[in-house]
Amino acid sequence: MIHFCPRCGAPVELRRPEGDDRERAVCSACGTVHYENPKVVVGSVCTLGERLLLCRRAIEPRRGFWTIPAGYLELGETAEAGAIREAWEEARARIEIDGLMAVYSVERIGQVQLLYRAKLLHEDVAAGDESLEVRLAGWDEIPWDELAFPTVGWILRHASSLRGVPGPLVTVTNPGRQQPAAIAGEGAI
Repeated sequence: MIHFCPRCGAPVELRRPEGDDRERAVCSACGTVHYENPKVVVGSVCTLGERLLLCRRAIEPRRGFWTIPAGYLELGETAEAGAIREAWEEARARIEIDGLMAVYSVERIGQVQLLYRAKLLHEDVAAGDESLEVRLAGWDEIPWDELAFPTVGWILRHASSLRGVPGPLVTVTNPGRQQPAAIAGEGAI
């Protein structure tokens, strides 16, 4: 929670604004209501033929575990552009978005994840600053026990089930409407 109003610098207080159904950070001087909303994560399952791009995380949480290229959406970019940027930042991968595959909600950490299917345009990939290493793996080579987050497993299973199916296909709920189990130190995909 914020402690001071970014607009005027006065302290904020936690209270329920008129007409609202929950407490919010409200400026004690100018009355501005400061909403705290979920973060949007964007990422992609990038494939080249029957191989997919995996990144070993160089940052916490879950340093050393495998993931897909993904991260927080930045202000001023579309979700698709964010997924393309993340593929470049994490794996120096040039991709083309094929379609939205899944929208996952991770309520306890305030995330909405938009995960795409993408075509890897070139085999040449390399670890970016947030990856220890990257590799192109066959579907039978996915290190299931070494995946960074539950949603990574969800999207890889979903992507595998859609192999050969033209896109875009959209899943708009978590599998079985479940929430992924908590993992110590998590906060990003």
